[in-house]
Amino acid sequence: MNVAVLPGDGIGPEIIAQALAVLKKLELGLEFQTAPVGGAAYDAAGDPLPAHTLNIAREADAVLFGAVGDPRYDRLERAKRPEQAILGLRKALGLFANLRPARVHPELASASSLKPEVVSGLDILIVRELTGDIYFGEPRGIREAGGVREGFDTMRYSEPEIRRIARVGFEAARKRGKRVCSVDKANVLETSQLWREIVSQEAKRYPDVELTHMYVDNCAMQLVRTPKQFDVIVTGNMFGDILSDEASMLTGSIGMLPSASLDERGKGLYEPIHGTAPDIAGKGLANPLATILSAAMMLRYSLGQAKAAERVERAVTSVLQAGWRTADIHTPGMRKAGTEEIGRAVLQALN
Repeated sequence: MNVAVLPGDGIGPEIIAQALAVLKKLELGLEFQTAPVGGAAYDAAGDPLPAHTLNIAREADAVLFGAVGDPRYDRLERAKRPEQAILGLRKALGLFANLRPARVHPELASASSLKPEVVSGLDILIVRELTGDIYFGEPRGIREAGGVREGFDTMRYSEPEIRRIARVGFEAARKRGKRVCSVDKANVLETSQLWREIVSQEAKRYPDVELTHMYVDNCAMQLVRTPKQFDVIVTGNMFGDILSDEASMLTGSIGMLPSASLDERGKGLYEPIHGTAPDIAGKGLANPLATILSAAMMLRYSLGQAKAAERVERAVTSVLQAGWRTADIHTPGMRKAGTEEIGRAVLQALN
């Protein structure tokens, strides 16, 4: 099994290094190919997603991704900015389904910005469509109209795109609490009206799964009011982008959450949902646990190694139970540690 390793920018190389150490410790015979992406690739080749990097990703069984972006590149034309690398990978690899679990570890319930009794036991899966919506819709651009400049983007979804992401949500719910909440803005947007219609049709194929609908603004409120009401949330690209980041803070830190972006055959790109954190890059302060948990998702969803995935997840839980904490999740009385220390603690827990 071949894994493409794309560390990226900022803290990306630091956290990827810890995830790779864990994967190698498992001795599964994985082969790794590393390539630059994002700002690092622009510096090396003048392109955030060089052809060589894309070829490695295409040929791999799975992609382990760090993070891309840095304010240094903000003045580049859009096509050359580091963030275009992840959008390009999603499109080129057909990665249409993003799975973002938001699970509160019992040891971190007090680290959430909400009361422990509100988030204790929280276990949500957000299924976000990745290759459609306003991020990819055409036409788009900046133009002059009536003597003034205006920017415009197009929100667009086709029926097949909605059906396939709905099925991912329903299939995931069957393995969990058998509840799907479809989130849209059908009271305003034609795109969402079609979304709601098609999701409701697909629900008939899953009579064992309960389907509800919710407007996105209400969902944003409910996530901080009574988040445990949700099991699986399925939604479009832009709404999912916003809601999944909101849900991440329910868990205490965005540095704890992994994600998987899958194609129709199960190949995926796996990454932590946090950014590059350039302010702490190179200081050994980054939390590697989201990346290590992303590697566990990779083992489960793309590499057929469910038992190994469970070993990694148990090791992370063990580290938290032992009181190890990076700065983003540290509370008084816990053992404050850096990136490499946490990584070593996970390796020891694997034993």
